[in-house]
Amino acid sequence: MRSSDIIVIGGGVAGLSAAAALSRHAKVTVLEAEEAVGYHSSGRSATMLHYALGDPHVRALTLSSRTFFEDPQPGFTDAPLSHRMPVLVHAREDELGELDALTEAIAPFAALERVGETGIGELCPAIRTGEGGAVAALVDHDGIRLDTHALLQGHVHALRANGGELVLGAPAANLRRDGGHWTLMTARGDAFDAPLIVNAAGAWADTLAMTAGLDPIGLAPLRRTIITFDGPAGVDTAGWPFAKTVGDALYFAPESGRLFASPMDEVPTEPCDAQPDEYEVALAAHRVEGRTTMQVGRIHNRWAGLRTFAPDRHLVAGFDPRSEGFFWLAGQGGYGLQTSPIMARVAESLIAGTPWPIGAVTPDELSPVRFLG
Repeated sequence: MRSSDIIVIGGGVAGLSAAAALSRHAKVTVLEAEEAVGYHSSGRSATMLHYALGDPHVRALTLSSRTFFEDPQPGFTDAPLSHRMPVLVHAREDELGELDALTEAIAPFAALERVGETGIGELCPAIRTGEGGAVAALVDHDGIRLDTHALLQGHVHALRANGGELVLGAPAANLRRDGGHWTLMTARGDAFDAPLIVNAAGAWADTLAMTAGLDPIGLAPLRRTIITFDGPAGVDTAGWPFAKTVGDALYFAPESGRLFASPMDEVPTEPCDAQPDEYEVALAAHRVEGRTTMQVGRIHNRWAGLRTFAPDRHLVAGFDPRSEGFFWLAGQGGYGLQTSPIMARVAESLIAGTPWPIGAVTPDELSPVRFLG
């Protein structure tokens, strides 16, 4: 039996960032089912910090996290966690009302520029403009592209530097509360115990709760697909922005000499190792060709990841009143990376008693209690 003060279940960005913060106060063990951290969702993200998704609640969490990426603590990582990449949200004539509403919603969180067809062409000449194409866009020149690998490894380093432990290949097979402690048995037969469990199991968070004898809170895993393809011949696309339709139809951006794109699909699925479906792959290519002047020839790579949402599409952090020492850190949806710094501090506050870190969001707004009737 390996004992800790806190067991964090889940080695994605949510679990690792919270574990790193909590390891300053207690002995923390992170158990990850896969043989690598960030395997399912964190490592398959578009890795952008921007405000064109979510609502004021999510945007406030994102804004509060931004400083961490721009100015990480000394010693966190030798690699930069981010670099600037403009975000361009474009709209056709019939979508201008949506663009106006989005501009008003984002304005409290970011400095925006409104541009027309000429400005769109200067930033991203591949976007189709004119009749049937984009006629206006809003631009956030301070968008941030995140380095997921550097972020995850920085948290692993911080956890270990504080005496914490990361155990890979350790899926939870059994979890029970006994004598003031949680006892967890992995599928390999290894046993761990701690008085406090942090459920950061992503798409499997409801499943883990049921393993612990608790009813689920209604988390919904949704599959999203991404493809990579070559940009226009002879064109340097490295300076292009992260470009997104004002509605949830398409985003694309430069990626390692090529472009990546997603049709922004949200396909309900069971928790699984998500694989791209040929329909969504074809849909991505179709929407690229409809919204831009590019042709998608060879698709070099394709993958899918799970984005898991709570019923109200807000994040979940807090103790479950139905069982002592069971803490939820779940429902990151499509915002997990960009909100992870502040959510780690939220978990630290609720568990270790540090000051509440964000004035724009209350503990009750994040608590799982809101789903318990």
